[in-house]
Amino acid sequence: MLAPDHGLMTTKFAEATIPTTDRAALSARAGFWIVAIAFAVLMAFTTVPTPLYALYQARDGFPTLVVTAIFAAYAVGVIVGLLFLGHAGDHLGRRPVVLAVAGVQLLTAIGFTLLSDVAGLLVLRLISGVAAGVLTSTATAYLAELRRAWRPGSPGLAVSVGAAANLGGLALGPLVSGMIAEWAPAPLVTAYLVLAAAIIAVAVPLSRVPETVQADREGFAVRPQPIAVPAQHRTLYWAAGLGIFTAFAITGFYGSVAPAFLGQVLGSHDRLLAGVASTVVFAAAAGAQLGFGHLPMRLQLRLGTAAMAVGLIVIAFAGPSASLAAFLGGGAVAGAGLGLMFRGSLAVASGLSDGRNHGAVLAGILLIGNAGLAIAPVLVGLSLNWLPIVGVTIGFAAAVLVLVLWAGPRLARAGRTV
Repeated sequence: MLAPDHGLMTTKFAEATIPTTDRAALSARAGFWIVAIAFAVLMAFTTVPTPLYALYQARDGFPTLVVTAIFAAYAVGVIVGLLFLGHAGDHLGRRPVVLAVAGVQLLTAIGFTLLSDVAGLLVLRLISGVAAGVLTSTATAYLAELRRAWRPGSPGLAVSVGAAANLGGLALGPLVSGMIAEWAPAPLVTAYLVLAAAIIAVAVPLSRVPETVQADREGFAVRPQPIAVPAQHRTLYWAAGLGIFTAFAITGFYGSVAPAFLGQVLGSHDRLLAGVASTVVFAAAAGAQLGFGHLPMRLQLRLGTAAMAVGLIVIAFAGPSASLAAFLGGGAVAGAGLGLMFRGSLAVASGLSDGRNHGAVLAGILLIGNAGLAIAPVLVGLSLNWLPIVGVTIGFAAAVLVLVLWAGPRLARAGRTV
C-alpha cells in the first residue's frame, strides 16, 4: 500500500530539479506517469496468484494452511525488503532500483511457469515480496520527486496518483489472472506470461525516465533500518501500527482464504469470482483514498473506523447466511474503510517523530502493519485444521473488529491535529 509523499524509509529528498548528468530523453512529467504505470503493473503482479491457489490445491492436493503459508511467505518478503533494502533508492538511484525490481519480478514470473511445486511457490513468493517491499519505498519517493520537478505547486498529486497505482495495481492483478484462469488455456502458465509481457512493456520506457537523486553507492549497505518508538506517544504509536495491521489483515484474508470460503461455504469454484473477491477490497480502498482524501484527517479516520466495523460485521454474517452478496459487500465496505485507516494511520504516525527520526518511526509502524499480512492468514489457516471455515471467519472478523475499535478512536482524536 501507499505511504505519504515520501519514501517509506527515506531520510532525504531530491531537490525539485533533475540532475544535469542525467541524459534521459523524457521529461519529468512523462516520467511521472510512466513510473505510476510501472508501479501499478509491478504491484498487479504480486496479486496474480490469488485466484490460482485453488488450481494449485486441486492439482497437488495440499490443504488451505499451505495456501496461507505461501501467502505469508510473500508478506515476510515484503517486511524483509522494507527493513533491509527500503533505503536502496536513496543511495543507488530511483531508476536503477525500480528497473532492478522489474527484472526480479520478470524472472520470478518465469520461475512460476517452471517451479510450481510447494517449495518453489514458497521461494518465489518470498522473492516477489522482497521486490515489492523495495518497490513500495522507492516508487513512492520517485513519484514525489518527479512531481516536485514537474509541478512544484501540487503537493497532493503524488499521493493521489500513488494510491491509484499501488492499490489499483493490487486490485487489477487478481482480476486479470481470474479471467485467465476461467477462460484461457494453461492458466498456471498463461497468467504469469501475460504479466511478464506487461513488465517488459513498462520497463522499456522506464529506462528513459529522469533520475532524481545523485547516486551514493559507497554509502549503501544491506542492513536493517533503524526503528524508533517515541516513549511519549507509545499508545498512539501502537494505535497507528494496529490501524495498518488491521488493514493488511483484511486484505490478507481475502487474498489467501477467499477461494476456500467461496468453495466450501458457497459451493462456487468460479476462478474469476475468486479474483473478484480480492479485487473489490483493493479497489474500494483505492476509491476511498481518492474520493475522501480531501476531507479532514479526523473525519477520514472516523469514516474509516465505521466502515471497517460495518464491513467486518457483514463479513461475519456472510458465513452463517451463505451469502455471496454479504461476502463481497462486506469486503467492499471494509476495503473502503481500510483505505482510509491506512492513510490516516500513516499521517498520524508521521506526526509522532521529532523531525530527526521520521523514517525510523515510520519503519516501525509499517513493520507492525505488514505483520498483519503474514500473521492473520496463517492463524486463519491453522484454525481451519480444527474448526469449520464459517466459525473461523466469524472469529477472524470479531478479532479484527476489536483491534479496529481500539485503534480507530485513538487515531481519530489525534487526527484533529494532522
